[in-house]
Amino acid sequence: MVRRSRIVRYAATVAALLLSASFVQGATASGAPDRSRKLAVQLNAYWTPARMAAALSSDADQGAESAPSAPAGSPAGDGPQPGEYIPPSEAFDGMPQVGTFFWTDTTGAGRTCSGSVVRSPGRVLVLSAGHCLKDYAGTSPQRNLAFVPQYHDGLKPFGVFPVMNNGVYVSQQYYDLGQDAGAEYDFAFAVTEPNEDGRLVQDAVGGLRLLTGTGYDHAPVRMVGYPAATEKPLECWSRTTKWASDDPADPGTFPRIACDGFVGGTSGGPMLVPWLSGWAVIGVIGGYHTGGNTPQVSYSAYFGAATQRLYQAATTGAPPAGPTS
Repeated sequence: MVRRSRIVRYAATVAALLLSASFVQGATASGAPDRSRKLAVQLNAYWTPARMAAALSSDADQGAESAPSAPAGSPAGDGPQPGEYIPPSEAFDGMPQVGTFFWTDTTGAGRTCSGSVVRSPGRVLVLSAGHCLKDYAGTSPQRNLAFVPQYHDGLKPFGVFPVMNNGVYVSQQYYDLGQDAGAEYDFAFAVTEPNEDGRLVQDAVGGLRLLTGTGYDHAPVRMVGYPAATEKPLECWSRTTKWASDDPADPGTFPRIACDGFVGGTSGGPMLVPWLSGWAVIGVIGGYHTGGNTPQVSYSAYFGAATQRLYQAATTGAPPAGPTS
């Protein structure tokens, strides 16, 4: 009887959380439809094909084209290992659930990072890297921050989805430890508002299943990302393996994947595995050295309990974390 009552209470708690999540995000998305639609229209007009094509990477160091190859095993040598096969990447027109964030920095320059829509009760959640979105916590100005699914060739086939004010979720550990020491927490969620047609992002494009606690070794893995200053995303098929950092500045253990051509701008792009009739995401480009020092090898923070906690915070409308100073 005790066990049964605990199960009943647990089920009731879960149901309440899901109902709360649906209510909170649904209210956010539909509580002010006129204002939301007006903002989406404004951002759609602002992000012209020329501005999107000119947007710079938010992480210029990730996968830098000029990054030298260091000896295997050295802290800076996180690139290809001797004799390792590096699968090629190819440009394509993208997939509906994957897109890119655009925003303007404090100087007014356009910036970009990749992201993907994950399934959530409110149907409004986009996954990316923490180092991409960490400056948008709390009520800081959004600076034209929006998500554009399947952007390619200057096109916005599903429109523009503004990121809700106070709707960026990055782990408190990432803020407290910093970009390097906190590399194991380099993931983020953004709560979006409807596009100019009043549609929620998951209703418009579908959503990826978020997988956590599934280990480091996956195959096949399809990685997708948007290099900055290009008009098409890249895709590459490879596999992930476990990488234990020997860099004291970037401690931790990370999924590692070899795929050529993933330079700045691809951070936040998903690492996908086939799942039932669709796709699931097991990582995003980031983590160790904010995604890697070379264009041939990328990393992700491991998706585990911390990722699940952040997802729960984002879907239940909990106050986002932020810098402590």
